[in-house]
Amino acid sequence: MMALARLRNLANYRGFIKTSVQREFQSKYRNSILGAAWTVLNPLAMIFVYTVIFAQVMHSRLPDNNSTFAYSIYLCAGVLTWNLFAEITSKAQTVFLDNAGLIKKINFPRLCLPVIVVLNACLNFAIIFGLFTLFLVASDNFPGWAYLALFPVLAILIALAIGLGMIVGVLNVFFRDVGQFFTIVLQFWFWFTPVVYPLKALPPDVRDWLMFNPMAPLIIAFHDILVAHAAPQWDTLLMPAVVGIILCLLGMQLFRARAGEMVDEL
Repeated sequence: MMALARLRNLANYRGFIKTSVQREFQSKYRNSILGAAWTVLNPLAMIFVYTVIFAQVMHSRLPDNNSTFAYSIYLCAGVLTWNLFAEITSKAQTVFLDNAGLIKKINFPRLCLPVIVVLNACLNFAIIFGLFTLFLVASDNFPGWAYLALFPVLAILIALAIGLGMIVGVLNVFFRDVGQFFTIVLQFWFWFTPVVYPLKALPPDVRDWLMFNPMAPLIIAFHDILVAHAAPQWDTLLMPAVVGIILCLLGMQLFRARAGEMVDEL
């Protein structure tokens, strides 16, 4: 019942959430000559580097795939989805500190803030990934019906990211070292996830340990869909899905327990 009440509160403040998302998006390009055009130019530049430089200049190839753009698509699929995870967790870890003035001056459901973080990150991801999808279509590398499998995998990734982000965000209000430590952890986490290297390049023992990393099955699922044009191995996604749900529940519980104290610490 309490969860439903919180959802109703969020629904009542949907105008506030929408306005906040629009304001943050517009603020990134304020005083810029090209304005919102940078939302297209930046991802286009990244896709150009990954696809043209790696495929045409460096002739990078995957061990089991001789397609011209296979490694470039592998890189884009991994990096774009990792960036979504990193953006949500990184912004969530400072969301209460960054909005301290707003929290003290205005009475609104504090859960609006993590929702705004997720929506902003998803908006940025949608623009970049939309351009990447156009490239897949233009280069005859679109995965077909397997593309639809991206949506449940994305849902698991977002749940994992916001659950972890909320926990770190609340703790960061009381212990500022938490945010600094998590930034370092995120850097190591990236390299312990098969984002830029194929899993088959690792020794079998290392692969087994790597699968305890909840982000590994998610990134592998994106690679399966976008590179191999196959449905992901759904059983491997059970672990990150369960971890994501647990982290969301823990994050909500921690937030409810410390929401009153956070105002005094900000």
